[in-house]
Amino acid sequence: MALLPILCFPDPRLHKVAQPVQAVDARIKTLIADMFETMYHAHGIGLAATQIDVHERLIVIDISEERDQPLVLINPEITWASAEMKVNDEGCLSVPGIYDGVERHEAVHVRALDGEGQMRVIEADGLLAVCIQHEMDHLLGKVFVEYLSPLKRNRIKTKMLKAQREERR
Repeated sequence: MALLPILCFPDPRLHKVAQPVQAVDARIKTLIADMFETMYHAHGIGLAATQIDVHERLIVIDISEERDQPLVLINPEITWASAEMKVNDEGCLSVPGIYDGVERHEAVHVRALDGEGQMRVIEADGLLAVCIQHEMDHLLGKVFVEYLSPLKRNRIKTKMLKAQREERR
């Protein structure tokens, strides 16, 4: 397994739309293991392949406190979303240290392949529903800060660029 570099906003590669995974083969299984290792190391609860500059429809999630309930979503599709919406504070491994409120569906049903290539339907609400919607946005080339006002988004962009410049020193 390997730790993979996570792209940081405003990197333009975060805006690429992911393509479907063609086969759940050894390459994808290795990528899944590396993504989990990277996500756990970064103390995240979700990671989309887009965030590591792999533009395929693959997400890993683990919202458990014990970090023992890994969930793999390959080629996920939301098949149902509740009418009820809720604002939750969100953060992102690609926008470290930034948290803000984003309105999302309170519950979703998602159809996806698991890490073995088996079709699954996940009925999610609460934090899992938020995480799935957040990570699926990444597959569409969207970062959560795009839900914020242009003023907030520009402030975050300036802060992130400054932090990246200071890191390179």
